[in-house]
Amino acid sequence: MPANTHYDVIIIGAGPAGTTAAALLAEKGRRVLVLEKEKFPRYHIGESLMPYCWFTLNRLGLVDEMHKRAFTKKYSVQFVTPDGHQSQPFYFFQHYDHPSAVTWQIERSEFDEIMLANARNKGAEVCEQTPVQRVLKDDSGRVIGVEAKGPDGASFHFYAPVTVDCSGRDRVAKGREGWFNKDPMLNKMAVWSYWRGAKRDPGIDAGNTTVAYVEGRGWFWYIPLKDDVISVGVVAEKDYLFSDSKDPAKIMEREIGRNAWIKEHLAGGTQFGEYWVTAEFSYRTKHPAQDGLLLAGDAFAFLDPVFSSGVFLALKSGELAADAVDAALTAGDTSGARFEQYGATLCRGIENMRKLVYAFYDENFSFGKMIKAHPEQRGKLTDCLIGDVFELDFTELHGAMRQFAELPAELPYGYKV
Repeated sequence: MPANTHYDVIIIGAGPAGTTAAALLAEKGRRVLVLEKEKFPRYHIGESLMPYCWFTLNRLGLVDEMHKRAFTKKYSVQFVTPDGHQSQPFYFFQHYDHPSAVTWQIERSEFDEIMLANARNKGAEVCEQTPVQRVLKDDSGRVIGVEAKGPDGASFHFYAPVTVDCSGRDRVAKGREGWFNKDPMLNKMAVWSYWRGAKRDPGIDAGNTTVAYVEGRGWFWYIPLKDDVISVGVVAEKDYLFSDSKDPAKIMEREIGRNAWIKEHLAGGTQFGEYWVTAEFSYRTKHPAQDGLLLAGDAFAFLDPVFSSGVFLALKSGELAADAVDAALTAGDTSGARFEQYGATLCRGIENMRKLVYAFYDENFSFGKMIKAHPEQRGKLTDCLIGDVFELDFTELHGAMRQFAELPAELPYGYKV
């Protein structure tokens, strides 16, 4: 365990959000402590990077390292109907000329180790196998630090003006305080596993992310990884997925048989390893922060992963959090109100992607139909698919989408303290 007990910033969790914030804050000269409950490397889902991940990775100094690895290159995303009809891929390089137009399909165990090593190399102290038990508060309710349990079971108290909760779905800081609201229409489950030797499309399409529709129910992901491995999962309502069996292997077998493209691509492959099940419901916290505390990554919000937004939003929120925390420490003001602009910025990007997710699930909507009626919106649609969602105005795109789908009102929380 660290010899010190006092830091500038404590970060709970060493996933992409936590390690991004840790590396950037340490680079700014802040004394940073990262507390992670597991021992790396460890398995995690979330394997497809959106192109705009490049910009945070570049700021972290990791683009060259990503190129050195054997990660599968991803040039596009495509959509497939249940009867096997394959859309024209959305090639990122056709939309813009930039190194980020080619991204990666990653193994999270390796990617997260790269991120953690970078945070350490920048000067952050990291304690693995050290779960945070609770946040510590003073008499006014301000968060002043955390209580953590070391690998030997001993408890330790650490203190800092700011704690950043990047604990993912554990939601250590606020999970028991009623801060989290599910998205009313995006309550899904996911079942997934891995195949070797399954079919890949030819040429540069070999690394495509494929989203294959489940008729009126949900969708498959088909993500080619290195070493001839394919990640395959199905996302749909719980009542549908578990309608005639609770065995995930049987559920996958049933659903594979219902999509012609997935069935044909997996026919020559062999499934290996376990089947995984999780609730993929979307949620957002009521507030982005309180005095002495900031939430980032999945500890702040989770959005249905149909467009592979998970790692992107984690990286972006970690970057935004680092800048907000550094500015707060410089100003000597770590009140919750200080972080409202952080919350507003993050929510703006999430809302732009959330509308796209709602349209995807609307039975009356298809990207092809919308683009055929409004070809001028293809560029803005691709902007969303690559992750350029924080600065651009999507009013016209949303108007075009509303002709074919019912889009949600913005969630009224996540902005204010």
